[in-house]
Amino acid sequence: MDNSTEERLLLLEDFDREDLKKRVWNESKKLWRIAFPGIIARVTSFGMIVVTQLFMGHISELDLAAFGLQQSILVRFVNGILIGMSSATETLCGQAYGAGHYHMMGVYLQRSWIIDGVTATILLPLFIFTTPILILIGQEENIAIEAGKISLWFIPILYYFVFSLTIQMYLQAQQKNKIVGWFSASSFLLHVLLSWLFVIKLGFGLAGAMSSFIISSWLLVIGEFVYIFGGWCPNTWKGFTKAAFADMLPLIKLSISSGVMICLELWYSSILVVLAGYMKNATIAISAFSICLNINGWEFMVCLGFLGSSCVRISNELGMGNAKAAKFSIKVALGTSIIIGIIFWVLCMVFSREISYMFTSSEEIAESVSRLHVLLAFSMLLNSIYPVLTGVAVGAGVQSMVAYVNLGSYYAIGLPIGILLGYVAHLQVTGLWIGLLSGVVVQTLVLSYLTWKIDWNEQVNKASERLGRFFIETTKGSDESSNLS
Repeated sequence: MDNSTEERLLLLEDFDREDLKKRVWNESKKLWRIAFPGIIARVTSFGMIVVTQLFMGHISELDLAAFGLQQSILVRFVNGILIGMSSATETLCGQAYGAGHYHMMGVYLQRSWIIDGVTATILLPLFIFTTPILILIGQEENIAIEAGKISLWFIPILYYFVFSLTIQMYLQAQQKNKIVGWFSASSFLLHVLLSWLFVIKLGFGLAGAMSSFIISSWLLVIGEFVYIFGGWCPNTWKGFTKAAFADMLPLIKLSISSGVMICLELWYSSILVVLAGYMKNATIAISAFSICLNINGWEFMVCLGFLGSSCVRISNELGMGNAKAAKFSIKVALGTSIIIGIIFWVLCMVFSREISYMFTSSEEIAESVSRLHVLLAFSMLLNSIYPVLTGVAVGAGVQSMVAYVNLGSYYAIGLPIGILLGYVAHLQVTGLWIGLLSGVVVQTLVLSYLTWKIDWNEQVNKASERLGRFFIETTKGSDESSNLS
């Protein structure tokens, strides 16, 4: 029996001996150690989009509607693909870290850069031909033209996503995401400062808002590169290697299933924004709906912190072969996230109208946002449940199962309900949001049932098989021969 096996057996024995209070306390500490920096990183990263929209709203109503359409449809579409593709990195790095295969984490990171980089390049025409695409699907011409101008500014952001998403998952898996939190918070504060300077003080308008976004985003990525290449990840980063190009097909398959899982979720709300564009007074409808989605999305970023932490905890424990600890971590993560969801539910019910004025000075848009506040509050409450369950799926590597759940709950149930209520029952944006909420309720119930039915001992065996399939033996000689640097 080797030392690593003995260490794992000791950890399993320690877990069984601990009383419940101590177990909850220890798991909560591990959870928050991962979740808090992850929340900071995700909230501030998404916050840069929200801050940009805030400043767009004070440029003109047309810019606000165009940015809302662009961000809610195209950016969410592309971001969904890249987040999904990157979650394969989260699964593999988390399980490799738990199993002690540290050198493989750098290889997985490089493979994800290759796969995501190629994917981003394939998606590039969407940003170049945004205006004709939006006109083709029936959006108002003046909004589509303005969205096309904004779209070209998003091209550098597209490649920023490739690196920022994968690096965050790589660092998070080895519980070094505190540095990501610091970098993200600094980038967010810089973005607020630059946006105020470029838009308000210097009057650069659209160019000023988007330049601020690009500069702040890429400074974040450069800081992460310095951290990784500068020697702060000595066990997991061994330099650029030819091994990153080997065995790509299994990783591509896992990335695609991950991508489909996330995309079906994020595209759902994007389709509803498109439908809002066909309603009477489309500028008001799109603006109000995108504002609500961004408020909901910002709170969702907090919940994604728990998605990330539950993913890391599950994958680490599965990599170590501890099925009991994996199951217990789900309960602690879910309980903690629900408490936070209740707090946001209360805040939204009390301060809904005040929040809308942050995004716009238009009374008509603010009133439209205010009418949705009850539905928005319950969406925030559900946000505290299903992301954790999705994180469980990513940690266990069963993304394809969740993809089918998302397909059925969102597109077979939620979307038809939204269309019927919005257009047939003439409830307009309110009807669309009821449809959105219906799909989320069904998804949450099904994921809860499937999580309860998972055989975690079987998942331990599958994690071991997966890591064995991807494993590359490392020696000093092979490392040196495979390094490109």
